[in-house]
Amino acid sequence: MAAISASGVGLSWRSKLSQRPSSSSSSSYGSSRSSHRRVSSTIKMTVSVEKKNFTLQKSEEIFNAAKDLMPGGVNSPVRAFKSVGGQPIVIDSVKGSHMWDVDGNEYIDYVGSWGPAIIGHADDEVLAALAETMKKGTSFGAPCVLENVLAEMVISAVPSIEMVRFVNSGTEACMGVLRLARAFTGRQKIIKFEGCYHGHADPFLVKAGSGVATLGLPDSPGVPKAATSDTLTSPYNDLQTVKDLFETHKGEIAAVILEPVVGNSGFIAPKPEFLNALRQITKENGALLIFDEVMTGFRLSYGGAQEYFGITPDLTTLGKIIGGGLPVGAYGGRREIMEMVAPAGPMYQAGTLSGNPLAMTAGIHTLKRLKEPGCYQYLDRITGELIQGILDVGKRAGHEMCGGYINGMFGFFFTGGPVYSFEDAKKSDTAKFARFYRGMLEEGVYFAPSQFEAGFTSLAHTSEDIQWTIAAAEKVFRKI
Repeated sequence: MAAISASGVGLSWRSKLSQRPSSSSSSSYGSSRSSHRRVSSTIKMTVSVEKKNFTLQKSEEIFNAAKDLMPGGVNSPVRAFKSVGGQPIVIDSVKGSHMWDVDGNEYIDYVGSWGPAIIGHADDEVLAALAETMKKGTSFGAPCVLENVLAEMVISAVPSIEMVRFVNSGTEACMGVLRLARAFTGRQKIIKFEGCYHGHADPFLVKAGSGVATLGLPDSPGVPKAATSDTLTSPYNDLQTVKDLFETHKGEIAAVILEPVVGNSGFIAPKPEFLNALRQITKENGALLIFDEVMTGFRLSYGGAQEYFGITPDLTTLGKIIGGGLPVGAYGGRREIMEMVAPAGPMYQAGTLSGNPLAMTAGIHTLKRLKEPGCYQYLDRITGELIQGILDVGKRAGHEMCGGYINGMFGFFFTGGPVYSFEDAKKSDTAKFARFYRGMLEEGVYFAPSQFEAGFTSLAHTSEDIQWTIAAAEKVFRKI
């Protein structure tokens, strides 16, 4: 079949899937993409000049006005800085690995819009492609060829995905995949893990992580008991509880859903045997295994956590990176399961903005960049330097700490650890984290405003960014 040109994306689409790319390619990224990794001299911090006085006056004025307009002054709870105290910052612009607030303060950013900015903020190639795509319109509410292009990229990359459905957020993806698991198995109950966050749909707001953990909220008011009566929970990394649940509810469990690496109650990696055992337990009991890779997808490796660990689930949810910073989500899996989804099958799910051309374009160019040799080796190197440096200076200053990372995802806790579950994470000194957080903000470093959120690096972060951050951390550790 002849290639079909996809305007604004600089590549063509063919009906046959190409061979799945490997994420373990040679580490030539540093030389081949150095211009994309480096932040322009006009936006980089320089230690040689006198540091600007840190003030949040304009942020305070804007946030105070926002509290009369929006609940809590924000459109997502963690942004209100409730767990770290003080004045939230209002962002004005971002570029590469840096961000600027409305008061003119500059920060090295380790949030990256909660993960999608893996090639750096406001990447020039992505912006150029979006500008071309926008000339044709921003939303069609109808099929476009860009959906085919991104779908084939996702299918060729992620081991478990043979068919994919695009949606508009991670929450939507998890809602859809839960309905699909129940439709395919004919069962109702699901197992989720304490501290894992799968969006704010009713069935998942049971012992959830993310903002629910950050704010110390119980199961949310407004969620009917009937909506969560089929949600079973287990501590993360606890195989015995999972086995007991399958024994107690024999033949009733549709699926086990989890973040293969937890990012929503801090960075928590699975024990070596955990994911393999879950794969075996679900197969033995006729249940589906679902990996929520909204955070880990295309971040731990090009094929996500499932490629990194060598475990293939039945279904996968994606988000963040596959929209390159624009609102997007997806769920996918084995063809026989996905063909249950309307209009191919009877399980209904729809969305007017799903597969919109702007999100597809940004996603295509982001994934295209991540296929280049050496990307994940570079992320592994700089993230390792960052987390080891922070832990070293923290411990030297007398603080009890632990932490870890995998490629472009990391986290640290103010506790001796080890941290294998949300219960372990809750032993952290959150008051100390809040002091550390505010100190780092004043030094020009932006982490997630919660002890219970993972951090992210990008291809735009430089060695200078990392060294600045470690030096700032050493300074703050001595003060707190």
